[in-house]
This record gives sequence, structure tokens and C-alpha cells, in this order.
Amino acid sequence: MVMLRKLGRLFTIKTRLEAWLVIYAIALGAVERGRLYLETYPGWGGILLALACTGVVFIAGAKLLDSVKPQPALAGVAYRAPLRRRVLTGRSRPTRQPLRRASEPPISRRTD
Repeated sequence: MVMLRKLGRLFTIKTRLEAWLVIYAIALGAVERGRLYLETYPGWGGILLALACTGVVFIAGAKLLDSVKPQPALAGVAYRAPLRRRVLTGRSRPTRQPLRRASEPPISRRTD
């Protein structure tokens, strides 16, 4: 079990440099696959498939870079996630009106 855990840590992307290297490898494979599609399917079909292959690199690269924690600015300071905004509660926040049937009279919310 310990050996499997050690082996699994080899395939974990821990830094942004490793993420960029994986993105580069994905891009090389995508360009090669796109070139193959251009040769196999001449015309618009091959062009669209080649563009789809290279477009996937942007999506996968964004996911990889988002999954890696950014490096802290100072060496001794731990990374803190940004604070979440407070959810508005009160009269300034719109509320959903209850649905009413056409046969029912309108409901007044007035509290005079």
C-alpha cells in the first residue's frame, strides 16, 4: 500500500512548472493529431478536426493551471484564499413572487 502511494505521488502535478510541462506535452500530441487529420480528411473536415484538437489544449491547460495552487509571494507566508463576499439579505435583494392561478384574486403584501 505504501509503495502504491509513493508511485501515485509521481503522477501528481504539484507546481505550475509541472503543469506547463504537461500542457506542452498535450499541445505536441494535439498538433500531431491535427496534422494527421489534415492528411486523412482533406478540406473543411480535416481543418475543423485539427482546430478541435488544438482547442482542447486551451481547455485542459486552463483546468491544469487552476488546479495548482499559486506560489506565495513571500517565502514565509502561507497562502490565504480570498474572502468570500457577504450575501445580501434584506429589502434590497429581490424575492421571488409566489405563482398564482388566474382564478385567484391578486394578493396584497401591504401591511398598513
